[in-house]
Formats: sequence, C-alpha cells, structure tokens
Amino acid sequence: MTSAPRVVLAPDKFKGSLTAPEVAAALAAGIVRVVPEAQIRQVPVADGGDGTVDAFVAAGWERVALTAPGPTGEPGATSYAVHGATAVIELAAVVGLTKLPGGQPDPLGAHTYGLGVVIAHALDRGATDIVLGLGGSASTDGGAGMLIALGARVFDHDGAELPVGGAILANAEHLDRSGLHPGIASARFTLACDVDNPLLGSAGAVAVYAPQKGATSEDLPILEAALTNWSHIVAPEYAEVPGAGAAGGTGFGALAVLGANVRSGIEVVLELLDFPAHLDGATLVVTGEGTLDIQSLHGKAPIGVGDAARTMGVPVVIAAGRILLTPQQIRAAGFTAVYALADLEPDPVRSMSRPVPLLERVGEQIAVHNLRI
Repeated sequence: MTSAPRVVLAPDKFKGSLTAPEVAAALAAGIVRVVPEAQIRQVPVADGGDGTVDAFVAAGWERVALTAPGPTGEPGATSYAVHGATAVIELAAVVGLTKLPGGQPDPLGAHTYGLGVVIAHALDRGATDIVLGLGGSASTDGGAGMLIALGARVFDHDGAELPVGGAILANAEHLDRSGLHPGIASARFTLACDVDNPLLGSAGAVAVYAPQKGATSEDLPILEAALTNWSHIVAPEYAEVPGAGAAGGTGFGALAVLGANVRSGIEVVLELLDFPAHLDGATLVVTGEGTLDIQSLHGKAPIGVGDAARTMGVPVVIAAGRILLTPQQIRAAGFTAVYALADLEPDPVRSMSRPVPLLERVGEQIAVHNLRI
C-alpha cells in the first residue's frame, strides 16, 4: 500500500493580491481536491519584507498589537510577532510605503520613528533577540527616527534638538546616545534583508531607492548630503558595510548604534520557523511568489525554500502569478516544475482580483503532475 504523499506548502505572499497564508490555503484546497489523502503542511514564509509578521503568526507565534506613528507621524495600528524572548518586527508594517496617508509620499520628511516605538515596546516586554525585517520603507532618514524613539537625541550646530526626518539631518552636529533604552545593551539585533547596498554613493540608499519613495531629481542631492553628514557624526566606518543602505539607511542606524548584524531575510525566517523539521518525510515542497523574475534569484523567498528542500533531498516546484524566467534559469535554480496563474488567466487585472480559484486550479495541476495518485 502506497503511503499518502506529504506536501509542504511554503509560498511567499502574492504582493497586492494575497498574503502568504492565503496562498498556501488556496494551493492546499486544490491539492486535496485531487488527492484527498494528501498530508498537507502549510508553512507560509517571507523574506523580511511585508508579510513577515503574518508568516510567523501563521506558524503559531503570538501577535502583539499596538499603535505607533507611521512614516509621517500619524498614528496607526501595527503589530509584531513574539515567541519566547524573540520578537520579529516588520518595518513595512509600521513605517512602510503602505502606511503613507493617502499614499502620498514625503521623501524629505518621512522617518522611522514608529519603528523605534515598536522596538521599545518589544524591549519593555522582555525581548532580548530582536529581528528587524527591512523592506518597503517610506523614508530615507538613516534610521535616525528609530534611534530618537529609542531615546537618542540629535542636536544641530547651535545645540538645538532636531526633529525627525531625512533632509533635516543635513543640520545634525551631534548624536547623544546617553538616553538610549537600557534594554538595547543586552539585546541582540538581526537585520533580515536581502539588500547589500552601502549607505552612500551611486549604489547607496538615496541613489537606488529614494526615487521609489517619491524623491525627485532635486530631492536626491539634498538627501545624499543629509545622510553623508549623518554618517559622519554617527560612525562613518559603518557607511560602507553591505546592508547599511537598507530601508533608507535604517540598516546603517541599526548597525552603528544597535550593534545589529545583517543576514539574508529568508535564511533568518526559515531558521526561526525550524523549516528543516517540516521537511522530514516530505514528498514535495511547493513555494512561490507573485512574480518570479531575475530578482527572485538573488536571495528571495522561493530560492531560500528551494535550497533548504534540496538539502533534504525533497523536490521543489514553483507556483507564481507570472514567470519571467527562462526554462534554463528555472532549471539552473533547481526547480523541477513551475506553474503560473498567467497561463490560466492572461489578464493580470483579473488574475490579481480573483487569485484564489486560479491558485486552487494550480494546486490541482501540481497534484496531477507531481503526486502519485
């Protein structure tokens, strides 16, 4: 008698359409429709960007809800995930682009103060291991707002305390760290991100990412000068560290002042979820994301899941909204098959507006083609 197939579903979100847990649930529905006896384990994942907290909550971690200032100061609902003394905090859920009121960018004035508020909340609850998922930031403030919320103070040439914001850092003269939250000294900070940009220069936070946050050609030199000055008064030796430019320079502030370490986002997530344990005895792993493209090959969630599965000798297939890689690139990445919603519904608007039935059909296809029935 053939044993029932065991399938691990470990997709990332389909951005703008479904969360990772919703993607996994839809795929599961399709698979069991074809193979009712299939044993399904849903382990939605993330790479440190938006959706990271949801992935941990789906894995059974506690969601801690609170109100914190958004990227322009307006208070908003947010949350982070906790398990024991570990807290996973998602920058995008606090001060990300999606938190801009009315979607209106503020490239010169947006800040990370709310992120510091959430970190302080976690420290007050006793967290000693804090993972910061960096991605989707609405600001370019070098992490200054985050540090101010954690008790630091920034002064100008005249000794006046500066408010939060990116451009205002051009006037910074001194960073006073004496009032930093006492919990920082005994806490370990990990930056979960896949950005290796330095803080400054042609590959830095301003040049590469500020235009995505609404910065005009006139804004760019203002922000570059502000971050250059900020780096000089904080710790210039950290400006060139890979990852310092992550999330508008938030990586720099965390590295230089919080003593953080930078790691691959998906590697951190899979480690905290104890992903290899989920693979024990698995027949197949299904991963995926909204768009599978060249960027996916550079440390995004599907690649991390695929690498982990192949280490355990488990075949991996991809489910995606659309696939922009060649068959050769897909094979080279180690995936045995790919399934795209675009093959079932070519209209991207319709596909994104009604993804669940399409994903269920993809689940059916995966079951027919990959599971013995």
